[in-house]
Amino acid sequence: MSAITIRSGSVVEVDTESLRRMAQALSAVVRDAGALVARVATAADLAAEAQPTAFAAVLEATVLRSALERGEREGEEIVQGVRAAAALYEAVELYLQRDAAAAAGDEARVDRMDARLARLAALNPGAVVEGRRALDDAPAGHGDLYGQAFLGAQSLGAWGPWLAFPAVFGIVDALRYGTVPAGARLTPGSDVDVRVRTVSTGPAAPPATLAAAAQRIPSGGDAQVRVERYAMPDGTRQFGVYVAGTQTGGGASEPFDNRSNISLYGGERSASYAAVTAALHNAGAREGDVVHGFGHSQGAMVLERLALEGTYDTRTVVSFGSPVQADVGADTFSVSLRHTDDPVAALQSGGHPAGVGAPGSFVVERLDNPSAGLHDLKIPAHSMASYTETAAMVDASADPRAATLREIFDALGTAESAEVTEYAAERLVPGRGGGGAR
Repeated sequence: MSAITIRSGSVVEVDTESLRRMAQALSAVVRDAGALVARVATAADLAAEAQPTAFAAVLEATVLRSALERGEREGEEIVQGVRAAAALYEAVELYLQRDAAAAAGDEARVDRMDARLARLAALNPGAVVEGRRALDDAPAGHGDLYGQAFLGAQSLGAWGPWLAFPAVFGIVDALRYGTVPAGARLTPGSDVDVRVRTVSTGPAAPPATLAAAAQRIPSGGDAQVRVERYAMPDGTRQFGVYVAGTQTGGGASEPFDNRSNISLYGGERSASYAAVTAALHNAGAREGDVVHGFGHSQGAMVLERLALEGTYDTRTVVSFGSPVQADVGADTFSVSLRHTDDPVAALQSGGHPAGVGAPGSFVVERLDNPSAGLHDLKIPAHSMASYTETAAMVDASADPRAATLREIFDALGTAESAEVTEYAAERLVPGRGGGGAR
């Protein structure tokens, strides 16, 4: 089992002001070292004049002087390197902000970013050029997936399905379908009338860990959506919603089918989205209520879109193997778990370069299955069981961002009571039933 990597976005985030303060502090140390070199040099000269026969003392002072001079030169090189790094990271940050503003149509912000880039270019032209190149050349990172697909399908002959991988993901990466901007909203869809029915209900305790939350996502039964209603100590209510991924075998009435996958990925309202909102409403959630969402695959895509639509106060979205990463906004704590050998998660095209979501939000990546073979054709890296293992590794992580996630579970743990309802949903096919989402 490979280790997890936790980061904020597909481009490493760096506090450029901290780097500049570090450079300033290092520069002061270098200046002090220079002054010390001068004093040692004076002492060596005086020792040589006063005690020309004290060879050992003179030699020691001369060696010390040489070492200090070398340290001064190396220190100055480090200072210049840190300043150059700060300029490069600032350029990347400014370009990310500019690109986001351009995508949102915010021309005023684009102009402000252009002005800041021009000022930076006047001082550090190389950093601005390298910053743009770093973003343009950043790979989506499908190496693990390509390698396993190639090795695992070799026995299928020269026209094995692995040949389609570079073409498919090349198109996805070029069009950036897998990253959903903050201002995106779903367009109306067709065949989105659904009906939900209660499968089971009863008392429950809120999840205490991410792995426990992952285990609550429906799998293998009739239910596709689980809603937990928490009565908080202050008299308010909060909701946890757990949504399954794509379902097969349900025929035309299955709302979590590939039709819904395609609709959601293209930004269109789907039957699966309607099913989740219907389940939440049935469980008592109303506009503005606090919601914490946990979803796998298509279910994760639904929850990210739910956060963007803004009907509920979506405080948390945790996605397992989602084909998209949405910029859910600064009020939603976002955690995205994706395996580097999961072709569904690869549809994110690496996700947003900068971090998305509330402060402390993060992305978790892991190579789930290092050994390649025909078993990879079943996509084990996309299974909820594999993602539950990854969730347990996040629970055990000492990364401070994981601690923030634990605080969310701790807060839910203060609920005075909790009730769980599991729902099965069906698409209402014309001619086979009536009514709308309910």
